[in-house]
Amino acid sequence: MSITVTIEEAREKLLELVHQLGPGDELLITENNQPLAKLTSELAKSPRKQRPGPGLCKGMITIISDDDDHLKDFQEYM
Repeated sequence: MSITVTIEEAREKLLELVHQLGPGDELLITENNQPLAKLTSELAKSPRKQRPGPGLCKGMITIISDDDDHLKDFQEYM
């Protein structure tokens, strides 16, 4: 939805106009019938994804064996 108001109307009712905006709605402010500014609602346009809970990747990594030999290559860094 798009709401168009004059600068005078916006000055008087800005808070009310902004609260009327829904997700993705626009408020177009005009002066002398010319577009002056456009406010776009930044409310969630799509639902925010929840972070996955712990343990969802359980079993996705398999350690084949404990190999201490490869650590010899990194001795100088340890």
